[in-house]
Parts: sequence; structure tokens; C-alpha cells
Amino acid sequence: MAEQAPSPASPPPARLVVPRPRVLVVTGVAGSGKTTVARAVAERLGWPYAEADDLHPRANIVKMAAGVPLTDSDRWPWLVTIAHWIRDRVRAGEPGVVTCSALRRRYRDILRAGAAAGAAQRPGAEDPLLFVYLRGSPELIGRRMAARRSHFMPTSLLDSQFAALEEPGPDEHALTVDVDRPPDALARAVTDALAAGDQ
Repeated sequence: MAEQAPSPASPPPARLVVPRPRVLVVTGVAGSGKTTVARAVAERLGWPYAEADDLHPRANIVKMAAGVPLTDSDRWPWLVTIAHWIRDRVRAGEPGVVTCSALRRRYRDILRAGAAAGAAQRPGAEDPLLFVYLRGSPELIGRRMAARRSHFMPTSLLDSQFAALEEPGPDEHALTVDVDRPPDALARAVTDALAAGDQ
């Protein structure tokens, strides 16, 4: 019996092509699924990914783990670090996906300033920043947080998250996605909107 030739290796999955590079900031309260959805979006697009939790100063992590809400003075250095990551992507003309709760408009303004600074260093470049807001009710997100394991953010801080939340306004260039679906469906909704040029 003739020896069969080995099967050719399966080709890598095709990356979804979108009209132009973007920097996506996946936002929402704790427990809304930012990390899971952002990673899935980055994988579908083949774009670099950054986790904002990893960019917190250690003091912020300790404070939140103890159930103490962050103040604006705690958040500023963290937001500036994320804004610099965004600036560097835009300046290089490269896409990216980053998570950040960005609960208040003034926090999102800091991130927008980072994108604008990057665009200013590239003549003719557009500001490609897009916020992806994961929206859910306190009841749904509370259940999800209660089911999480090995995360520093306790469920007790959820009330403070919703108290601080200012949903993106119509002038903020944001895509709102309701989180009452599985993470894969949420990621697909985001990438489909990008591929269609709707955002």
C-alpha cells in the first residue's frame, strides 16, 4: 500500500480587514467584560492589545483590593499612561485595542488628548480613536462580578462604579454594545461594525 502524503498544514485564520487602522478603547464598569471582549476583538483583528489593569500603579491595586474606591488623584497617572500608549499607536499609524473603565467624560478627554497628540505628529492623519462602551444593568453585572475569581476588584465597589459612570454622549465617537450576549457575540458586533465602516 502506497504511503499517503502528509496533509498540508491548515492555513492560519484570515484576519478581518477594516477600512483603516483604529485605536479602540473598550470601556465600562468593572465586571462588564472589558478584558474578555477586548482580547477577542484584538484576536479577530490581529491588533496589539493592552490591559489597563496592568498599567495601574501598585498602590491603586492595593487600594481597590481593600474595597476602597480610587480618587481622581489616584486615577490621573494611570489615565496618562494609557493616553501615552494610545498616542504612540496613533503616531506610528498603527492600530490597537486597550481596556479602560473611563467612566467619566473627563477621563475619556485625557485619552482623546493622547490620540490627538499622536495625530498631530502625523500630518494629514485623522484621529482614529473609538470608544467601545459595554453597557449593562447593575443587576446583570453584579451577578457576573460575583461569579468572578482571582480578580482584585470586589463586588462591593460596583455601586461606586455606577455612581461615577457618565455614559458616552453622542458627540464622543463611541460604539455602545449591550452586554446581555456571550462575549464572542459582543466581539463580533464590534468587528462587524468596523468592517462595515459604520464607525
